[in-house]
Amino acid sequence: MILAACTDSYRSLEERVDHILSATIVLAASPRPPMAAKWIEIVSQNQVYTVSFADENQVVGGHFDGSIRRWKIEDGQQQGSTVQAKVCINSVVVSQDRRWIVSGEWGNKVTVWNASTHEKVLEFTEHGGPVYGVDISHDSTRIASVDYRNARIFSITSGNRLLPPLPHNWVHGVKFSPDGSRIATASVDHGFRVYSTNNGDVLFDSGQEGLASSRLTTPLAWSPDSQQLFVAARGKITCFDVCKASAAEWLIHENRSWPSIASNGRFIACSAGPSVSLWDCLSHKQIGSIITHTTGICCVALSPSGGYLACGFKDGNIRVHNLRDVLPHKYFGDGLPLVQVSEDALKSWTLGDPTNTEMLLSEEITNTSGTRHYVLANRALIRAQLNNVALAIEDAKESLLLQSSPIGYIAMAIALLGRGDRDGALCTFDLAIHDCELHDVRYLLLLKSILVSKSGNHEEAIKRVEHLAARTNNHNDDHSTYLYTVLVVLYMKQGNYRRAIPLIERAKELAPKQKQCPPLQTISLIFGWKFNGLAILAQQGLCETLYAEGCTTEAVKILLNIIRTPEEEIQGIKDWIDDFSKKCATTLERVGDEAFKSVKHDDAVTQYSTALSLNPPNRADLLIKRSRALAAKGLWQDALQDADEAVKVDPIRGYDAKHAVLHGAKRYEEAIDAFNSMLLVMEHSDDSAIQQMRKSYIPPSETVAAIDRIVRATLDSCPLVVIDVINGHLCDVPERKRLFEADPSFKELISSTTRELDKERIEQVVARFFEYVMFSHVWKGKEPLFQDVNVAKSVWDLPDTPQNEKLRNFCKEVHRLGHKWAWSDTCCIDKNTSTVLNQSLTSMYKWYAESIATLVFLAGVAHPSKLGDLTRSHWMTRAWTLQELLAPKVIFFYDSEWKPYLSITGANHKKSPEIMQELADAVKISDRTIATFSPDDLEVREKLRLASTRDATRKEDIAYSLIGIFNSDIKPQYGEGAHALGHLLEEVVARSGEVTVLAWWGKSSSYNSCLPASISVYSQTPYKPPPLEGEEMETRIRELRRKLSQPEVLKISEQIGSLPPARFATRRLYLPCIVFSVKRLGIQELRSDNEKLYRARVPGLGNVNFTSTDDLPLQQPRKFVFAHPWIHYIRGPSDGVTWGDDSVSDTESNAGSDSDAGSDHLPSPLHAVPAPQIDGYTRALQMIARLGQPFNALLLLQQPNGEYKRVAAENEIIVSGLGAGVTSKVIEVKVLEVL
Repeated sequence: MILAACTDSYRSLEERVDHILSATIVLAASPRPPMAAKWIEIVSQNQVYTVSFADENQVVGGHFDGSIRRWKIEDGQQQGSTVQAKVCINSVVVSQDRRWIVSGEWGNKVTVWNASTHEKVLEFTEHGGPVYGVDISHDSTRIASVDYRNARIFSITSGNRLLPPLPHNWVHGVKFSPDGSRIATASVDHGFRVYSTNNGDVLFDSGQEGLASSRLTTPLAWSPDSQQLFVAARGKITCFDVCKASAAEWLIHENRSWPSIASNGRFIACSAGPSVSLWDCLSHKQIGSIITHTTGICCVALSPSGGYLACGFKDGNIRVHNLRDVLPHKYFGDGLPLVQVSEDALKSWTLGDPTNTEMLLSEEITNTSGTRHYVLANRALIRAQLNNVALAIEDAKESLLLQSSPIGYIAMAIALLGRGDRDGALCTFDLAIHDCELHDVRYLLLLKSILVSKSGNHEEAIKRVEHLAARTNNHNDDHSTYLYTVLVVLYMKQGNYRRAIPLIERAKELAPKQKQCPPLQTISLIFGWKFNGLAILAQQGLCETLYAEGCTTEAVKILLNIIRTPEEEIQGIKDWIDDFSKKCATTLERVGDEAFKSVKHDDAVTQYSTALSLNPPNRADLLIKRSRALAAKGLWQDALQDADEAVKVDPIRGYDAKHAVLHGAKRYEEAIDAFNSMLLVMEHSDDSAIQQMRKSYIPPSETVAAIDRIVRATLDSCPLVVIDVINGHLCDVPERKRLFEADPSFKELISSTTRELDKERIEQVVARFFEYVMFSHVWKGKEPLFQDVNVAKSVWDLPDTPQNEKLRNFCKEVHRLGHKWAWSDTCCIDKNTSTVLNQSLTSMYKWYAESIATLVFLAGVAHPSKLGDLTRSHWMTRAWTLQELLAPKVIFFYDSEWKPYLSITGANHKKSPEIMQELADAVKISDRTIATFSPDDLEVREKLRLASTRDATRKEDIAYSLIGIFNSDIKPQYGEGAHALGHLLEEVVARSGEVTVLAWWGKSSSYNSCLPASISVYSQTPYKPPPLEGEEMETRIRELRRKLSQPEVLKISEQIGSLPPARFATRRLYLPCIVFSVKRLGIQELRSDNEKLYRARVPGLGNVNFTSTDDLPLQQPRKFVFAHPWIHYIRGPSDGVTWGDDSVSDTESNAGSDSDAGSDHLPSPLHAVPAPQIDGYTRALQMIARLGQPFNALLLLQQPNGEYKRVAAENEIIVSGLGAGVTSKVIEVKVLEVL
């Protein structure tokens, strides 16, 4: 019969529930504020006749002056506007859906107000007298009201009366039963009645029994199952069992005043006089202490959960008590839903002892009458768990026969499922939904979803619960948060932890703070589910799932939640926690290492941090690795903290990590201290392996010594004094060394050198610190000298003069280019100290060559500059600027306004094609040679040619400016005048044997007659004999073979080949040459300016003409000779045969340099082109053939002591040569001593 009554399908029922839920918005209770005192006082200005709750946080009062006000409990502030009726408000009630406020007024009417806006919605005016009481059905659709003679029921939806007036004399109170099927009315002297709301029939009439209270009190309350009605009278409360027509009563705390009552279904609040007592609805025993006030209470109300009690007073005040402070939790609205069970049975049931629970329930069935159907349903559930299905079905049937209830149908459904009747179970469960209160619908749908799951359809069950949860979200219904927990459990039972991930935290957030969540406790009782430890179990499963999916970090977060759980709750999974922690830590470390290698430092930090949170045994390793990753992100303080922690665990590796962090943070001194601490720990260790490892480290003291050696070597190549362009001070070598040792780069080098001295890097750092910029300019006027800057202390403090401003502009530009040190020849040489001056002059080329850059200031080049201005500038005419052009690797030219020449702003003007081509065209050497000049790049004669067009203020500077270009070792000595050039040329010849310096004509030097008085003569182009090679050479050789015997050829060759190189000693030139004696000399012609044309008769050479201004001693018996000094040319190119000790370049080791230079300019006319290897006889013939060519000769006059002096000729003396007339008789090979 029960099964036959099941007619609706689940889907149609679900649609019905959706419709109801959509139309019924249940406002969630706000968080309960703590009570600051025993009560909250809400002050009004008029006597309170009636109170009600708008929701858990707001109380509504109806007043004698016709006003209705709503207050917030937390702060006592009125909410919204005052609702104003015309006359006194006798009764006020708020609908359960919180939409309506309904008032009963002295003016014979009932008014429906919008609870949110306080606007009037409906008005019922058919009462014949004052309306003393009103109530709203639980579904918020009907109103019941009484007016001293009749009760009436109206529809809020239609505004119509639903039944004829229900007569009851002197009636003043009315109350809908929770199921809405009945209303109860109370009369002042005609007892109470119960009417059917369907047809208005009187279901119960107490007659004169149970006389009610006065018209200003509320004497009625129903039990939640609508079976019991509580009626308050003076001194007592009577409980009537409506079905059995039986009654029980108990005395209250006061018997002189008319009481008023309110109930939440679990307990009753009863006011009488100035006090309120609280009573258990089942045991009828007083609970809690009596709440006492000083004045009489007019009315009382309970909040929806029963958590708050509101008392209204004649003085206009309302006092709100927090009953949660005085009553056990079980008495409030969040008790067990659907189930009513005694404490003993509940305890046994909860502890999982179904046998004992069955026994206790059986005893209760024997001794209980009013709630026997509940106990039978409970026993049916227990017997179903014990697999006593037949007995469970019998108990469920009997329970439903006594009274239909949701729990009865649920018990029947569980029993049927236990018998294997899935369809019957589900259909029966639908009857529970039909028979329940509206607020229980969602919960029952949840229970049915669980039943669906237990029947084996997990997917369908999850789908249903998700549907309910979605509706819960839509309505923000916090009372249904248990849905998430059930959904998580269903996913867990399915093994689908991934789907449970977004729900587990939500369930935890919304879980009630108390140990038991009543809805979940009911589920546990009905279905046998155990929620104790559910969070741990869920998290444990989630950990394994996440780890298997590679989400180790997320798994550890859950694991840490488990670890933080109280000890007693995780006692059983200690081993699992240890094993899983080790497994995760290992994985996280590996993933962190991979992330670090991939430069994903954030990920690495996350992995290492998560691993460290597990307190792994290799904590030091992880701390060091995380420190390294944090340092890579620049989070130095965090990295240092990790390193310090690592020191506590593993001092050696910890100090090593600390050193690395401090070094990276540029806290070098602290880093060095950390490194020394590590070495100290190693030195005191007894472990031989650690002692051995100590030997692989370099102590900072050794590093300092190595750096010092490199610094000294570097400073040896730097200017003696430079300008600090920041402060403008002059800094000598010791001061710069001191500044370097105070500079972070010095500390960085020490800190970074731990295992191996990186000499190359040290040299780079040292060079970078001491790098300097040189200044090239033309002196003009009073330039700032060394003493001037010393007096002023800084170049920035020098007086404002054009020369000082030039120096300051130079320093500014150096600073703009990013350099610290600058050098200027004006103020960086103490010219009063000869040793300093001499060292500066001899080192200057090297300083320019090794500078980081040279800045050239072209004072006479106007802005904007144009091509050609540089080579036309005065700067190009000065002697010193030749080396300042050639020596630097980087150079910048500036016009008179310190703007880059030609507006070329590149990194190096020596890489500018325009500028280099302009210079190359002007000085007649290749742009490559200018850009990369080395003293070995050019021949001696070419260097002299470059210097020949330049001048200097002091004669000595002509020579001193060439010291570096010639790699000369001469010592400057101002005062020697023009002899300085002789001194230089002597040193060049003496060192290299080079005689091209003798190829000049003009005035002789007083230093030595073979040297010129002026360097300008080297602008002359010496005679170049025509090439003798190929067919012409072969022709000459054939002639010589016919004319000369082989012995004679070899003899001549041997004589020439044995000549030593030219050399100087004490200003005397020892010149190897072939000498041709003059037989007769005479004046051929007198010319202007005392110039004479001489003609000399020379055997083998014939007549030789030359001009000179000297008056030669024609009548004296003194010997004149023509010398052929170009022995190297005569000898020709060497093929490995040694010819004396001849040399052809500046230094004895640079013979090959000329070939490189030759690719850039014409070869010297006095040097031969290399030839293929040939035999000695043929070479000798070639030598004699070259000897027969024309040559430029030196005319020498023998002195009384046998030495010679060169006769200065006004033009080059070109001798026709011996031609084919070469014989051993005319060949005289000598080394002449020339003064």
